[in-house]
Amino acid sequence: MALGQFAYANHSTRFLACEPLSDQPFAVAGVPYDGVVTNRPGARFGPQAIRSASLMLCDGIHPVFDVSPLEHLGDALDLRLPNASPLDEVRRHIETQAAELMARHHCVFLGGDHSVTLSLLRAAHARHGGQPLALVHFDAHCDTWTDHFGEPSGHGTWTYEALQEGLVSAAHTVQIGIRSAGVRAAREYVADQGGQIFTARALRGLDGAGLQPVIGAIRDRIGQRPCYLSLDIDCLDPAFAPGTGTPEPGGMTSSQVLTLLEALADLNWIGMDCVEVAPAYDHAELTSNAAASFVWTYLCGQVARRLGRLTEV
Repeated sequence: MALGQFAYANHSTRFLACEPLSDQPFAVAGVPYDGVVTNRPGARFGPQAIRSASLMLCDGIHPVFDVSPLEHLGDALDLRLPNASPLDEVRRHIETQAAELMARHHCVFLGGDHSVTLSLLRAAHARHGGQPLALVHFDAHCDTWTDHFGEPSGHGTWTYEALQEGLVSAAHTVQIGIRSAGVRAAREYVADQGGQIFTARALRGLDGAGLQPVIGAIRDRIGQRPCYLSLDIDCLDPAFAPGTGTPEPGGMTSSQVLTLLEALADLNWIGMDCVEVAPAYDHAELTSNAAASFVWTYLCGQVARRLGRLTEV
């Protein structure tokens, strides 16, 4: 089947109501796939929910970075995916299309379940010369299980697979917000390989100045290695993000995530995804608004960095 025959949503709503993608330096693209979720499906509808929630930000100047990404950003709409195909086939199409976008733009991808990140990392790894990337991973779940409820791969295995494939450097991998149940071998896998984990429990009660040691530790570990950001919306407590497939009580606050995104904007970011928004379970668009704000904040920081206007936060 030719790529153009795959069903996809040609939405009229674009992120921040920006122009269609042409030669802008930054791009947003949806990855509407949720074929391997383990609990509640619906993340394939996340990209458009995030786009819709972003519309209130379209004429806003970021209060920290004092820029808007609007004139620097284009929306590539959604990747064209054969959603009923086996996971390997879907991943191949994600990787191919992502690589085409990454060759021309600094990209933010809107998921979709977290399995899509493995394809995005494969494309980013190739784009940056095959050097293992740094990874900052916000999540309630470690995603380092060696199987997916009996399946060899899924949205709970991608971090393990990325490390095994050498797509990311274990020593330059940081996980933030982890708190779900799991065997020790999975929960501590990143730390055991030489990376760092900031559990949600360790972050309880920290904000503002209280997060500065965390920020410093992340900056020291990552340095200026090309770094990819993967943000699972379930890193947030369900009070802030009920609209997700696998909610876990005891999570991060929206302000904690924003503080970290703002303070770490000077890292050598090469791309981002925001995944696992499942709007069918949302309330008052809390989840999609949080996701839109996180993506907007990341983009504003990277526009300021590109323009040489990034100051220490």
